[in-house]
Amino acid sequence: MNNINVTYLAGGPINDIKPLPPYDEHVCEFLAELSGKLRKDKRAAAYPDIQSFAFYCRKANIDRLKAEFQDGTKRLGKGMAFHIAPSNVPVNCAFTYLFGLLAGNANVVRVSSKESEQVKIICDIINEMFLSGKHQVVRNMTAFVLYEKDKKINDALSEHADIRVIWGGDAAISQIRKSPIPARSTELTFADRYSFAVLDPVRIAEESEKSIRHLVRQFYNDTYLMDQNACSTPHLLLWKTSGGKKAEEGKKRFWQLLYQEAKKYELADIKVSDKYVLLCEYILELEEIGQIEKMDNLLYIITMKELPGDMTALRGKFGLFFQHDIKELEEISEHITEKIQTCVYYGIEAEKLHAMILEKGLTGIDRIVPIGSSLDIGVFWDGYDIIRQMSRLIDCK
Repeated sequence: MNNINVTYLAGGPINDIKPLPPYDEHVCEFLAELSGKLRKDKRAAAYPDIQSFAFYCRKANIDRLKAEFQDGTKRLGKGMAFHIAPSNVPVNCAFTYLFGLLAGNANVVRVSSKESEQVKIICDIINEMFLSGKHQVVRNMTAFVLYEKDKKINDALSEHADIRVIWGGDAAISQIRKSPIPARSTELTFADRYSFAVLDPVRIAEESEKSIRHLVRQFYNDTYLMDQNACSTPHLLLWKTSGGKKAEEGKKRFWQLLYQEAKKYELADIKVSDKYVLLCEYILELEEIGQIEKMDNLLYIITMKELPGDMTALRGKFGLFFQHDIKELEEISEHITEKIQTCVYYGIEAEKLHAMILEKGLTGIDRIVPIGSSLDIGVFWDGYDIIRQMSRLIDCK
Protein backbone atom coordinates (compact mmCIF):
# COMPACT_ATOMS: atom_id res chain seq x y z
CA MET A 1 0.00 0.00 0.00
CA ASN A 2 2.97 2.29 -0.57
CA ASN A 3 1.37 4.03 -3.54
CA ILE A 4 -1.65 5.38 -1.65
CA ASN A 5 -1.46 9.17 -1.36
CA VAL A 6 -2.13 9.85 2.32
CA THR A 7 -0.43 11.71 5.16
CA TYR A 8 0.83 9.43 7.91
CA LEU A 9 0.25 10.85 11.39
CA ALA A 10 1.62 7.77 13.15
CA GLY A 11 3.21 4.60 11.85
CA GLY A 12 3.60 4.10 8.11
CA PRO A 13 2.62 1.93 5.13
CA ILE A 14 1.50 -1.59 6.06
CA ASN A 15 2.69 -4.25 3.64
CA ASP A 16 3.65 -7.50 5.36
CA ILE A 17 0.53 -8.46 7.33
CA LYS A 18 0.84 -11.25 9.88
CA PRO A 19 -2.15 -11.55 12.21
CA LEU A 20 -1.55 -12.11 15.90
CA PRO A 21 -3.64 -13.92 18.49
CA PRO A 22 -5.96 -11.61 20.44
CA TYR A 23 -4.28 -9.95 23.42
CA ASP A 24 -0.81 -10.81 22.13
CA GLU A 25 1.97 -9.91 24.56
CA HIS A 26 3.59 -7.45 22.11
CA VAL A 27 0.30 -5.53 21.90
CA CYS A 28 -0.34 -5.61 25.66
CA GLU A 29 3.18 -4.32 26.42
CA PHE A 30 2.78 -1.53 23.87
CA LEU A 31 -0.58 -0.43 25.27
CA ALA A 32 0.70 -0.45 28.85
CA GLU A 33 3.60 1.81 27.91
CA LEU A 34 1.31 4.07 25.85
CA SER A 35 -0.98 4.41 28.86
CA GLY A 36 1.91 5.47 31.10
CA LYS A 37 3.26 8.01 28.63
CA LEU A 38 -0.14 9.59 28.06
CA ARG A 39 -0.79 9.88 31.78
CA LYS A 40 2.56 11.62 32.29
CA ASP A 41 2.40 13.93 29.27
CA LYS A 42 1.74 17.57 30.22
CA ARG A 43 -0.22 18.29 27.02
CA ALA A 44 -2.41 15.20 27.46
CA ALA A 45 -3.22 16.16 31.05
CA ALA A 46 -5.43 18.99 29.74
CA TYR A 47 -7.80 16.58 27.97
CA PRO A 48 -10.10 14.34 30.06
CA ASP A 49 -10.88 12.17 27.01
CA ILE A 50 -7.18 11.36 26.52
CA GLN A 51 -6.86 10.53 30.20
CA SER A 52 -9.90 8.25 29.94
CA PHE A 53 -8.28 6.42 27.04
CA ALA A 54 -4.97 6.18 28.92
CA PHE A 55 -6.77 4.79 31.96
CA TYR A 56 -8.59 2.25 29.81
CA CYS A 57 -5.44 0.85 28.21
CA ARG A 58 -3.46 0.59 31.45
CA LYS A 59 -1.94 -2.83 32.15
CA ALA A 60 -4.38 -3.81 34.91
CA ASN A 61 -7.42 -3.21 32.70
CA ILE A 62 -5.97 -4.97 29.66
CA ASP A 63 -5.03 -7.95 31.86
CA ARG A 64 -8.62 -8.03 33.15
CA LEU A 65 -10.08 -7.89 29.64
CA LYS A 66 -7.71 -10.65 28.51
CA ALA A 67 -8.75 -12.91 31.38
CA GLU A 68 -12.44 -12.31 30.62
CA PHE A 69 -11.88 -12.98 26.91
CA GLN A 70 -10.18 -16.34 27.27
CA ASP A 71 -12.68 -19.15 26.75
CA GLY A 72 -10.47 -21.98 25.53
CA THR A 73 -10.95 -21.25 21.82
CA LYS A 74 -8.10 -20.44 19.45
CA ARG A 75 -8.26 -17.21 17.47
CA LEU A 76 -6.20 -14.97 15.20
CA GLY A 77 -6.78 -11.48 13.90
CA LYS A 78 -8.46 -11.31 10.50
CA GLY A 79 -5.56 -9.45 8.86
CA MET A 80 -5.83 -5.78 7.92
CA ALA A 81 -8.48 -3.61 9.55
CA PHE A 82 -9.45 -0.36 7.83
CA HIS A 83 -11.03 2.03 10.32
CA ILE A 84 -12.91 5.23 9.46
CA ALA A 85 -12.94 7.22 12.71
CA PRO A 86 -15.66 9.74 13.64
CA SER A 87 -15.21 13.52 13.76
CA ASN A 88 -17.52 14.18 16.72
CA VAL A 89 -15.47 12.21 19.28
CA PRO A 90 -11.77 12.69 18.42
CA VAL A 91 -10.31 10.07 20.78
CA ASN A 92 -12.47 7.34 19.25
CA CYS A 93 -9.73 6.95 16.63
CA ALA A 94 -7.48 5.68 19.44
CA PHE A 95 -10.13 3.33 20.81
CA THR A 96 -10.90 1.75 17.44
CA TYR A 97 -7.15 1.29 16.91
CA LEU A 98 -6.87 -0.33 20.36
CA PHE A 99 -9.70 -2.76 19.54
CA GLY A 100 -8.06 -3.66 16.23
CA LEU A 101 -4.72 -4.31 17.94
CA LEU A 102 -6.25 -6.35 20.75
CA ALA A 103 -8.01 -8.51 18.15
CA GLY A 104 -4.64 -9.17 16.46
CA ASN A 105 -5.02 -7.03 13.33
CA ALA A 106 -2.86 -4.61 11.42
CA ASN A 107 -4.68 -1.27 11.42
CA VAL A 108 -5.11 1.60 9.01
CA VAL A 109 -7.02 4.31 10.86
CA ARG A 110 -8.37 7.19 8.83
CA VAL A 111 -8.75 10.14 11.21
CA SER A 112 -11.10 13.02 10.61
CA SER A 113 -9.76 15.98 8.63
CA LYS A 114 -11.24 18.16 11.37
CA GLU A 115 -8.23 19.42 13.33
CA SER A 116 -7.88 17.85 16.78
CA GLU A 117 -5.20 18.48 19.37
CA GLN A 118 -6.07 15.21 21.10
CA VAL A 119 -5.36 13.19 17.95
CA LYS A 120 -2.07 15.05 17.43
CA ILE A 121 -0.92 14.35 20.99
CA ILE A 122 -1.75 10.63 20.80
CA CYS A 123 -0.07 10.23 17.40
CA ASP A 124 3.02 12.15 18.54
CA ILE A 125 3.49 9.85 21.51
CA ILE A 126 2.93 6.71 19.43
CA ASN A 127 5.56 7.88 16.95
CA GLU A 128 8.00 8.59 19.80
CA MET A 129 7.48 5.04 21.04
CA PHE A 130 8.13 3.61 17.58
CA LEU A 131 11.35 5.63 17.26
CA SER A 132 12.68 3.88 20.38
CA GLY A 133 12.80 0.63 18.38
CA LYS A 134 11.08 -1.32 21.17
CA HIS A 135 7.76 -1.94 19.43
CA GLN A 136 8.61 -3.01 15.90
CA VAL A 137 5.86 -5.65 15.81
CA VAL A 138 3.18 -3.05 16.60
CA ARG A 139 4.87 -0.47 14.36
CA ASN A 140 4.38 -2.85 11.41
CA MET A 141 0.67 -3.02 12.29
CA THR A 142 0.01 0.72 12.59
CA ALA A 143 -0.98 3.48 10.19
CA PHE A 144 -2.89 6.57 11.32
CA VAL A 145 -3.65 8.36 8.05
CA LEU A 146 -5.14 11.68 7.03
CA TYR A 147 -6.74 12.46 3.69
CA GLU A 148 -9.67 14.48 2.40
CA LYS A 149 -12.75 12.54 1.37
CA ASP A 150 -11.56 10.62 -1.68
CA LYS A 151 -13.35 7.58 -3.11
CA LYS A 152 -10.22 6.36 -4.91
CA ILE A 153 -8.33 6.14 -1.62
CA ASN A 154 -11.32 4.54 0.07
CA ASP A 155 -11.44 2.05 -2.81
CA ALA A 156 -7.75 1.18 -2.46
CA LEU A 157 -7.85 0.73 1.30
CA SER A 158 -11.13 -1.17 1.23
CA GLU A 159 -9.76 -3.51 -1.43
CA HIS A 160 -7.08 -4.65 1.05
CA ALA A 161 -9.35 -4.75 4.10
CA ASP A 162 -10.09 -8.03 5.84
CA ILE A 163 -12.34 -6.05 8.14
CA ARG A 164 -13.72 -2.53 7.74
CA VAL A 165 -14.88 -0.52 10.75
CA ILE A 166 -16.98 2.58 10.08
CA TRP A 167 -17.89 5.15 12.72
CA GLY A 168 -20.29 7.81 11.51
CA GLY A 169 -23.76 8.87 10.54
CA ASP A 170 -25.97 6.86 8.21
CA ALA A 171 -25.07 9.05 5.23
CA ALA A 172 -21.33 8.66 5.85
CA ILE A 173 -21.68 4.88 6.09
CA SER A 174 -23.63 4.76 2.81
CA GLN A 175 -20.91 6.80 1.13
CA ILE A 176 -18.09 4.54 2.36
CA ARG A 177 -20.02 1.45 1.28
CA LYS A 178 -19.71 2.60 -2.32
CA SER A 179 -16.15 1.26 -1.99
CA PRO A 180 -16.45 -2.55 -2.03
CA ILE A 181 -14.59 -4.90 0.30
CA PRO A 182 -13.54 -8.48 -0.58
CA ALA A 183 -16.19 -11.19 -0.39
CA ARG A 184 -14.72 -12.79 2.75
CA SER A 185 -14.22 -9.49 4.55
CA THR A 186 -16.22 -8.38 7.56
CA GLU A 187 -17.71 -4.95 8.22
CA LEU A 188 -18.65 -3.36 11.54
CA THR A 189 -20.67 -0.15 11.44
CA PHE A 190 -21.20 2.16 14.38
CA ALA A 191 -23.99 4.30 13.01
CA ASP A 192 -25.86 7.35 14.28
CA ARG A 193 -27.57 6.35 17.53
CA TYR A 194 -29.68 7.96 20.25
CA SER A 195 -29.56 7.76 24.04
CA PHE A 196 -31.77 8.80 26.94
CA ALA A 197 -31.95 8.69 30.74
CA VAL A 198 -34.40 7.34 33.30
CA LEU A 199 -34.30 8.81 36.82
CA ASP A 200 -36.28 8.62 40.05
CA PRO A 201 -36.95 12.23 41.16
CA VAL A 202 -38.10 11.25 44.67
CA ARG A 203 -34.75 9.57 45.25
CA ILE A 204 -33.03 12.78 44.11
CA ALA A 205 -35.15 14.82 46.52
CA GLU A 206 -34.25 12.59 49.45
CA GLU A 207 -30.52 12.03 48.87
CA SER A 208 -27.79 14.05 50.59
CA GLU A 209 -26.46 17.24 49.04
CA LYS A 210 -23.06 15.62 48.51
CA SER A 211 -24.54 12.62 46.69
CA ILE A 212 -26.71 14.68 44.35
CA ARG A 213 -23.94 17.14 43.55
CA HIS A 214 -21.82 14.16 42.55
CA LEU A 215 -24.67 12.76 40.44
CA VAL A 216 -25.15 16.07 38.65
CA ARG A 217 -21.42 16.38 38.03
CA GLN A 218 -21.48 12.94 36.45
CA PHE A 219 -24.44 13.89 34.27
CA TYR A 220 -22.60 17.05 33.21
CA ASN A 221 -19.66 14.88 32.14
CA ASP A 222 -22.00 12.61 30.16
CA THR A 223 -23.48 15.53 28.24
CA TYR A 224 -21.74 18.89 28.21
CA LEU A 225 -18.19 17.56 27.76
CA MET A 226 -19.05 16.37 24.25
CA ASP A 227 -21.56 19.16 23.53
CA GLN A 228 -24.14 16.31 23.50
CA ASN A 229 -22.62 15.10 20.22
CA ALA A 230 -21.67 11.58 21.31
CA CYS A 231 -24.12 8.83 20.34
CA SER A 232 -24.23 7.65 23.96
CA THR A 233 -24.96 11.02 25.56
CA PRO A 234 -28.57 11.44 26.76
CA HIS A 235 -30.89 14.06 25.26
CA LEU A 236 -34.14 13.09 26.97
CA LEU A 237 -34.71 12.62 30.70
CA LEU A 238 -37.61 10.38 31.65
CA TRP A 239 -38.72 10.85 35.25
CA LYS A 240 -40.18 7.61 36.64
CA THR A 241 -42.74 8.98 39.06
CA SER A 242 -46.37 8.94 40.10
CA GLY A 243 -46.20 12.68 40.62
CA GLY A 244 -46.48 14.57 43.85
CA LYS A 245 -44.64 17.34 45.62
CA LYS A 246 -41.56 15.25 46.40
CA ALA A 247 -41.04 14.37 42.75
CA GLU A 248 -41.29 18.00 41.69
CA GLU A 249 -38.76 18.93 44.37
CA GLY A 250 -36.37 16.30 43.00
CA LYS A 251 -36.63 17.50 39.42
CA LYS A 252 -36.17 21.13 40.46
CA ARG A 253 -33.17 20.23 42.60
CA PHE A 254 -31.52 18.32 39.74
CA TRP A 255 -31.92 21.10 37.19
CA GLN A 256 -30.80 23.85 39.55
CA LEU A 257 -27.63 21.97 40.47
CA LEU A 258 -26.95 21.18 36.80
CA TYR A 259 -27.27 24.89 36.02
CA GLN A 260 -24.67 25.62 38.71
CA GLU A 261 -22.38 22.91 37.32
CA ALA A 262 -22.81 24.22 33.76
CA LYS A 263 -21.32 27.58 34.70
CA LYS A 264 -17.90 26.08 33.99
CA TYR A 265 -18.95 25.15 30.45
CA GLU A 266 -17.26 27.10 27.65
CA LEU A 267 -20.30 28.47 25.85
CA ALA A 268 -19.03 30.17 22.70
CA ASP A 269 -21.27 32.67 20.92
CA ILE A 270 -21.85 30.27 18.04
CA LYS A 271 -23.14 27.64 20.48
CA VAL A 272 -25.55 30.17 22.01
CA SER A 273 -27.00 31.09 18.63
CA ASP A 274 -27.16 27.49 17.38
CA LYS A 275 -28.94 26.35 20.52
CA TYR A 276 -31.46 29.18 20.34
CA VAL A 277 -32.19 28.47 16.68
CA LEU A 278 -32.68 24.79 17.55
CA LEU A 279 -35.10 25.74 20.34
CA CYS A 280 -37.12 27.91 17.93
CA GLU A 281 -37.29 25.08 15.42
CA TYR A 282 -38.63 22.69 18.05
CA ILE A 283 -41.28 25.20 19.13
CA LEU A 284 -42.51 25.39 15.54
CA GLU A 285 -42.30 21.66 14.79
CA LEU A 286 -43.28 19.78 17.96
CA GLU A 287 -46.93 19.87 18.97
CA GLU A 288 -46.17 17.86 22.11
CA ILE A 289 -44.18 20.63 23.84
CA GLY A 290 -45.70 21.70 27.13
CA GLN A 291 -43.36 24.07 28.95
CA ILE A 292 -39.94 25.62 28.27
CA GLU A 293 -37.54 26.81 30.94
CA LYS A 294 -34.35 28.74 30.23
CA MET A 295 -31.59 29.15 32.79
CA ASP A 296 -29.56 31.88 31.13
CA ASN A 297 -28.03 30.45 27.95
CA LEU A 298 -26.47 27.54 29.81
CA LEU A 299 -29.49 25.29 30.20
CA TYR A 300 -32.74 24.90 28.25
CA ILE A 301 -35.36 22.42 29.51
CA ILE A 302 -38.24 21.43 27.23
CA THR A 303 -41.05 19.58 29.00
CA MET A 304 -43.02 17.24 26.76
CA LYS A 305 -46.73 16.64 27.38
CA GLU A 306 -46.26 13.33 25.59
CA LEU A 307 -43.52 11.65 23.60
CA PRO A 308 -43.63 11.85 19.81
CA GLY A 309 -43.81 8.64 17.84
CA ASP A 310 -40.12 8.96 17.01
CA MET A 311 -38.35 9.61 20.29
CA THR A 312 -35.02 10.06 18.51
CA ALA A 313 -36.29 13.37 17.09
CA LEU A 314 -35.74 14.91 20.53
CA ARG A 315 -32.08 15.87 20.20
CA GLY A 316 -30.38 18.63 22.12
CA LYS A 317 -26.95 20.19 22.03
CA PHE A 318 -24.89 22.61 24.12
CA GLY A 319 -27.17 22.12 27.13
CA LEU A 320 -30.66 21.68 25.64
CA PHE A 321 -32.62 18.82 27.19
CA PHE A 322 -36.09 17.30 26.99
CA GLN A 323 -38.00 15.82 29.93
CA HIS A 324 -41.15 13.76 30.35
CA ASP A 325 -42.83 11.86 33.21
CA ILE A 326 -43.58 8.14 33.05
CA LYS A 327 -45.21 5.92 35.67
CA GLU A 328 -43.84 2.58 34.47
CA LEU A 329 -40.88 1.53 32.32
CA GLU A 330 -43.23 -0.34 29.97
CA GLU A 331 -44.52 3.02 28.70
CA ILE A 332 -41.32 3.57 26.72
CA SER A 333 -41.25 0.19 24.99
CA GLU A 334 -43.28 1.37 21.99
CA HIS A 335 -40.72 4.12 21.38
CA ILE A 336 -37.65 1.86 21.39
CA THR A 337 -36.23 1.24 17.92
CA GLU A 338 -32.90 0.00 16.60
CA LYS A 339 -31.74 3.64 16.70
CA ILE A 340 -31.66 3.62 20.52
CA GLN A 341 -28.24 2.80 21.93
CA THR A 342 -27.84 3.67 25.62
CA CYS A 343 -30.14 4.12 28.59
CA VAL A 344 -28.46 5.79 31.56
CA TYR A 345 -30.23 5.53 34.88
CA TYR A 346 -30.41 6.64 38.47
CA GLY A 347 -32.65 5.33 41.22
CA ILE A 348 -34.30 2.60 39.15
CA GLU A 349 -33.64 -1.14 38.99
CA ALA A 350 -31.59 -1.70 35.85
CA GLU A 351 -32.43 -5.41 35.96
CA LYS A 352 -36.11 -4.61 35.40
CA LEU A 353 -35.29 -2.59 32.29
CA HIS A 354 -33.01 -5.37 31.06
CA ALA A 355 -35.77 -7.95 31.61
CA MET A 356 -38.29 -5.78 29.75
CA ILE A 357 -36.00 -5.56 26.70
CA LEU A 358 -35.65 -9.34 26.61
CA GLU A 359 -39.32 -10.07 27.31
CA LYS A 360 -40.64 -7.70 24.66
CA GLY A 361 -37.92 -8.48 22.12
CA LEU A 362 -37.03 -4.80 21.68
CA THR A 363 -34.74 -3.98 18.78
CA GLY A 364 -33.01 -1.13 20.61
CA ILE A 365 -31.09 -0.35 23.82
CA ASP A 366 -27.70 -2.05 23.68
CA ARG A 367 -26.39 -0.57 26.93
CA ILE A 368 -27.87 0.11 30.37
CA VAL A 369 -25.38 2.07 32.47
CA PRO A 370 -25.49 4.36 35.51
CA ILE A 371 -25.24 8.12 35.06
CA GLY A 372 -21.58 9.03 34.66
CA SER A 373 -20.78 6.00 32.48
CA SER A 374 -22.45 6.86 29.18
CA LEU A 375 -19.16 7.76 27.47
CA ASP A 376 -17.26 4.72 28.78
CA ILE A 377 -16.57 2.91 25.52
CA GLY A 378 -15.43 -0.68 25.79
CA VAL A 379 -15.02 -4.00 24.01
CA PHE A 380 -18.80 -4.42 24.08
CA TRP A 381 -20.34 -1.57 22.11
CA ASP A 382 -23.47 -1.06 20.02
CA GLY A 383 -24.37 -4.69 20.68
CA TYR A 384 -21.05 -5.97 19.28
CA ASP A 385 -18.53 -8.19 21.05
CA ILE A 386 -15.84 -6.25 19.22
CA ILE A 387 -12.71 -8.35 19.76
CA ARG A 388 -14.47 -11.54 18.73
CA GLN A 389 -16.07 -9.79 15.74
CA MET A 390 -12.64 -8.56 14.62
CA SER A 391 -10.88 -11.94 14.95
CA ARG A 392 -11.47 -15.37 13.43
CA LEU A 393 -12.07 -18.62 15.26
CA ILE A 394 -9.88 -21.57 14.35
CA ASP A 395 -11.90 -24.66 15.20
CA CYS A 396 -9.94 -27.83 15.97
CA LYS A 397 -11.64 -31.07 17.06
